[in-house]
Amino acid sequence: MSTTRPTVSVVIPVKDDALELARCLRALRDQTRPADQIVVVDNGSRDASALVALAAGVEVVPCATPGIPAASARGYDSARGDLILRLDADCIPGREWIERMLDTFARHPDAGAITGGADFVDGPRVARRILAWLYLGGYFAVTWPALGHPPLFGSNFGMRREAWTDAAASVHRAGFDIHDDLDLAFHVGERHGIRFARDLPMTISFRPMRSLSALLLRHARGFRTVFLHWPEDFPPRRWMRLRSTRRAGLSLSA
Repeated sequence: MSTTRPTVSVVIPVKDDALELARCLRALRDQTRPADQIVVVDNGSRDASALVALAAGVEVVPCATPGIPAASARGYDSARGDLILRLDADCIPGREWIERMLDTFARHPDAGAITGGADFVDGPRVARRILAWLYLGGYFAVTWPALGHPPLFGSNFGMRREAWTDAAASVHRAGFDIHDDLDLAFHVGERHGIRFARDLPMTISFRPMRSLSALLLRHARGFRTVFLHWPEDFPPRRWMRLRSTRRAGLSLSA
């Protein structure tokens, strides 16, 4: 078994989130295990987001194609690490986030991707935890059966470089009407295991819950992302295909 320390790239897509990005980059600077590379993908920001990233000494990659799917994919393409971690500009990772990601991948060499949850950093203090549980719990409850495995949560996940290499040509890279993390989960999950880990410390902005229209829009994008993969990934059909793939993998490794 190799004892070489894996290198880590962190990808952050951003558009007009300069203040939140500065806070996120400070949290990444204070990690117990620093990243080897941080890539901020500027998706046409009109504020100081790119300047904030440059002042923090991280790489800034422009992405002219609008939308998170394009910006995220551009960031993964630019990542050089053995592990590619993803969070959003409005996230605040706990000090041990990268270290725990590394530990989790080390414990699960069969996993191509690891995903976690999050708590809200703002919003009603007394209800933050329960609202986060309802928000993320609903996402996982609906998408897990559709995929046949855990989904990826774009504010807190990591994947091995080979998982992205295998998925890069098939992910949807354009548009506003899909969830890039859910789309990525469909393609990564075809050939690589995805595991959920509870101990990946992350807080996120309350903005998804600030209005009913924003929440409904996110749900609509989720359903659109699922239906986009039908009929090939209609759940029973996908489950049977993944089951056969996993059985074949077990036979080859036996």
